[in-house]
Amino acid sequence: MDFRVSEWPDTAELAALHGAAFGYDANAADAERWERVLKRSLCWVTAHAGGVLVGFVNVAWDGGQHAFLLDTAVHPDFGRRGIGTQLVQRAAQAAAARGAGWLHVDYEAHLQDFYRGCGFGDTRAGLLKLR
Repeated sequence: MDFRVSEWPDTAELAALHGAAFGYDANAADAERWERVLKRSLCWVTAHAGGVLVGFVNVAWDGGQHAFLLDTAVHPDFGRRGIGTQLVQRAAQAAAARGAGWLHVDYEAHLQDFYRGCGFGDTRAGLLKLR
């Protein structure tokens, strides 16, 4: 497995990976959205098998101490091999190297064991749905 930090991916390939991981059909608009997202990110990590994108995680930030882990995705054909854990660990290292002091993540209940296994502790947080 080849992991790359902040190497610009093919956004159509990234959209397709994200769609496969989260169960939707990606389209050209999704690829365009990734262009906008990555331009604003602190960093991201990709995983490649034989040159094919199979994993991704993004790190957004507030411009200061707080970074936010988003869009952790591993292609279903490559799941349960530790790729997601390695993506998160490498993203944490890259965020720290870029000056972040805290890494936040929000997740659904079924992902609690995964993120705890990556070293995240529990904290109280709030969420306001805007749309």
